[in-house]
Amino acid sequence: MAAEISSAVLADYQYYKRAFAGRAMPFAYLDLDALGANLRTTVARAGAKRIRIASKSVRCRGVLARVLQANPQFQGIMCYTAAEAVWLSGHGFDHLLVGYPTRDAAQIRAVCAALRAGKTIVLMVDAAAHIADLAALAASEGVTLPLCLDIDLALDVPGLHFGVWRSAVRSVADALAVYAAITRYPQLRLDGVMGYEAQVAGVGDTTPGQGAKNALIRVLKRRSVALAARRRAAIVGVLRDRGAALRLVNGGGTGSLESTTREACITEVTVGSGIFAPTLFDAYAAFRYQPAAGFAIPIVRQPRPDIYTCLGGGYVASGSAGPEKLPQPFLPAGARLLPLEGAGEVQTPVIYTGPELLQPGDPIFMRHAKAGELCEHFNTLLLVAGGAVVGELPTYRGEGMAFL
Repeated sequence: MAAEISSAVLADYQYYKRAFAGRAMPFAYLDLDALGANLRTTVARAGAKRIRIASKSVRCRGVLARVLQANPQFQGIMCYTAAEAVWLSGHGFDHLLVGYPTRDAAQIRAVCAALRAGKTIVLMVDAAAHIADLAALAASEGVTLPLCLDIDLALDVPGLHFGVWRSAVRSVADALAVYAAITRYPQLRLDGVMGYEAQVAGVGDTTPGQGAKNALIRVLKRRSVALAARRRAAIVGVLRDRGAALRLVNGGGTGSLESTTREACITEVTVGSGIFAPTLFDAYAAFRYQPAAGFAIPIVRQPRPDIYTCLGGGYVASGSAGPEKLPQPFLPAGARLLPLEGAGEVQTPVIYTGPELLQPGDPIFMRHAKAGELCEHFNTLLLVAGGAVVGELPTYRGEGMAFL
């Protein structure tokens, strides 16, 4: 197991209870001390590579700005829609890469307007059929659209597709077909290549009670790392040989920094979840982050001496359904959900038999399974540092923005 790089002291229940005393619940918070430790860990893990922030895992302009200012290695943002990229560009952000293809003409025209204003926004493509429409819109708007080619890095083994279903570009021939379509239009240029090895970056390998599955995942991860390196190097090499002036080659995620940064062709890595450190990122052998973001829900009943029923709390993460997608009690340490009730929209009971003397009105501090999805449920993040609330930042939701 890799040594922990972060140095902040993990806070306990009484630390947060005192810090947030008198605050109406539920609320979401961000621990700035833990955030700073996570950013230092990320920089150390990234080596010399630039780090692009995945906005999907943050969803708060103020936090995005704070991260970009923390270290010069943090450069640029990977957005999850073109509309978000345009919105961020209008608030002073730049060097924006849209992580998913955009087919909405109005959004593409808005990107063109931002380009005319001097901003850098790169759109994602993964099919030749998409190219002609982009070229026509770029021509009508009088701009040259920079594009990034998304390549698929999933591992296929007999009976299993280990990865996610993203791009159809899986070979050098596939990449060259899309590149040929781009070069037919002077209004377009290939600016970069992205390959996201989701099965390495986003899948834990030390889940408690799943020893055999963890062992299998580690084997599949090693094979996926080798596949990603071969495929990225081959595609990037051929595209450059054919004249593509690639400004960026993006890869990785929080869970794969060590392997992705070893690839010579990589110019930058993307990090999102490591900023907040949600529960799904507790199950990795190679690194540890400190829980930086969470939310508090109030105890409102005590139906049994060891059960404390809280109001609300059912903020379930996206993806395939399973208990790992539920938010989990964080503090007091030892609190846990009831398996037959879980976390609910109106109530969340927790079992607790530890030393803290809990009563109705007290908080239970929870962690979300994923990072930025927490911000879809709260208008602000309370900022805590040194044992006190030191500020408050609006989330995307708090600014009236919902992009997906």
